[in-house]
Amino acid sequence: MSGLMTRIKQFTRSPQGQRTIASARRAAADPRNRDRARRLLGRLRGRR
Repeated sequence: MSGLMTRIKQFTRSPQGQRTIASARRAAADPRNRDRARRLLGRLRGRR
């Protein structure tokens, strides 16, 4: 499992990882996307 975490850390520090993180932050700032994510999480939680 630690190998997976190491690979994730390496990716987040790479230029491509930084672009992905920036893109995810922009998407998370959009109120429509936040609402979509909230509804999806609600549906997933309701399945338990």
